[in-house]
Amino acid sequence: MNNTESNFLNSIKEYFHTDWAAMTFHDWIGLVITVVVFVLMFAVYLYVFNPANKEKLESRRFIPLEEDSMSMEDKR
Repeated sequence: MNNTESNFLNSIKEYFHTDWAAMTFHDWIGLVITVVVFVLMFAVYLYVFNPANKEKLESRRFIPLEEDSMSMEDKR
């Protein structure tokens, strides 16, 4: 590794450095919520894009439209 690569890696490390001790309670709450949402979204993507689940999801694709049409009939 040459000197320019070393300087580049050091600048990246400095840019992404986090002072964990300086984080407030609200910072920690935000971090935890962000990580949990990321993990849940990843799990949902795995579930949705899994070919084994295609038939189950395709059979339910018009549920929102059916519920809207039923609620519209109740309003009339």
